[in-house]
Amino acid sequence: MNTVQLVGRLTKDVELRYTSSGTAVGSFTLAVNRNFTNQQGEREADFINCVIWRKAAENLANFTRKGSQIGVEGRIQTRNYENQQGQRVYVTEVVVNNFHLLEPRSVTEQRPREEGSSSHGQPSSGFQNNFQGNNQFNNNQSSGNQAGGTESSQSSNQVSSPFMDEGRPIDISEDDLPF
Repeated sequence: MNTVQLVGRLTKDVELRYTSSGTAVGSFTLAVNRNFTNQQGEREADFINCVIWRKAAENLANFTRKGSQIGVEGRIQTRNYENQQGQRVYVTEVVVNNFHLLEPRSVTEQRPREEGSSSHGQPSSGFQNNFQGNNQFNNNQSSGNQAGGTESSQSSNQVSSPFMDEGRPIDISEDDLPF
């Protein structure tokens, strides 16, 4: 069994690149706090290298920036290569299958983007609204419908979710509840 779940903050913007065949790949480092403090009472962190592929890589690059708190699910992978000096280099990283945004978009937008960021610009406002209602991306999904909406719903500013009704009570009978 090889599964990993991590919650942490991005140490810098996601580095988005494309393979020669046009497949998107994002690289990033996640700072994950340890569950205990050191002798000085300070909390230390581990810095874990991660890689994410395809449409999920593009989405992660577009919706996060340095300091964003995210959760990732994936697997540990090791690989090796020979560097320019002829030395064998071993790399251990998390290959991310899913990611979850763990803070409101307003918190992420308050932080300025780093100069020279490899992330693309902000999405249209219709996609932002649709995205806020479904903040999970699955790297294994088809690339046509990543955020739970279609092209027509992405171009619209209306969200048809009964759960985004500005905090007003929802009228539902107990018979309709699954528990």
